[in-house]
Amino acid sequence: MKHALPVIEVSGTPIERGRQYGAAVAPQIGTALAYYAEAFGSSSGLTWRQVSSRAARWLEPVRDYAPHLLEEMQGIADGAGVGLLDVLALNARGEVIYDDSFARMRDQDGPGARVPEEEPPDGCTSFAAYGPASGDGHVWAGQNWDWRAGVADTVVMIRVVQPPKPTVVMQVEAGQIGRQGANSAGIALNANGLGGRFDDTVGIPQTVIRRSVLDRSTITDALDELCRTRAHIASNALLTCREGFAIDLETTPAGHGWMYPTDGLLVHGNHYQAGVPAALAADYRPMAADSLVRVPRAEEGLRLLRGSTGADESRVLIKQAMSDHLGHPESLCTHIDPRRPQVKQWQTLVSSCVDLTTGDYHVTAGTPCDREYQHLPWNLYDGPHAPN
Repeated sequence: MKHALPVIEVSGTPIERGRQYGAAVAPQIGTALAYYAEAFGSSSGLTWRQVSSRAARWLEPVRDYAPHLLEEMQGIADGAGVGLLDVLALNARGEVIYDDSFARMRDQDGPGARVPEEEPPDGCTSFAAYGPASGDGHVWAGQNWDWRAGVADTVVMIRVVQPPKPTVVMQVEAGQIGRQGANSAGIALNANGLGGRFDDTVGIPQTVIRRSVLDRSTITDALDELCRTRAHIASNALLTCREGFAIDLETTPAGHGWMYPTDGLLVHGNHYQAGVPAALAADYRPMAADSLVRVPRAEEGLRLLRGSTGADESRVLIKQAMSDHLGHPESLCTHIDPRRPQVKQWQTLVSSCVDLTTGDYHVTAGTPCDREYQHLPWNLYDGPHAPN
């Protein structure tokens, strides 16, 4: 298929899964390392060696929280022929970009470094639709994942077979152990950056938290993972389950907010919608102003799902809704803005559309307006904890 994402499958012990993964995506990991070296250099003046050495701050927290995932990262490093700290930095790239403490490296590293510009969070628009919002009676979940255009060629679809845990299907940047996806227990996780500066306490990177959520077999265990874990940065998590339930959690180092669907439809962008945390309330401004447009436009488009008579029609309507161009290029379907420096250009990397009723997983390799959905070769429910 033209514009198709690479698909890989891994299984075995954590270290074996990691080695299979790293070997399969070694060229893409090389591309990612080169891009982020340039991006971090541009924003902060730090070298990749400086960034990766400071990623060591997450070694012990990740080992304490999910030692098997650190093993998986070590396997990725072995398979790709890179260092563990390189892989850890790729998994913590959002934390590195959005961490106040990196801004103070200028004092530690001398005049070669400079205070980074404040960066907007991952630009994404997530949705869940079921019950009265879904005319075909299916449970739908998905999102437009907007991030740096420079990593578009590093995005892969990965299926992780890890019994007795659920089998997980995710879209990730090469080398990352988690981002967004769904599992064989019928749980989908879609995620969005939120922004906002908090204190310097070292928390868990988002890729580790998100993978841990998708490793759970019940919606309550997945929620518990989000509620009990102190993340390093703020992020939004939209959980949807096959039984017809969704909840959105705005997770921050300083507390969480939550939202439920209205008439079966829930859409979330990159601004706080459940309520601005007290730690930010005095001077909060949305870092991604286009989110204020994307959310209502997605809601408007997805309301048409109420009239759908079947899954094929629903996918067409979802694609149509997620291809909206109001505010182009920083629209719901995000295109490269030539006014930005190349290293900071954004686009929709993946538009995902998951049918949690049937287990069919569809994605676009880039902007949905000019690409067809790629039907992945795996069914979600070929794995442990599959619904009866």
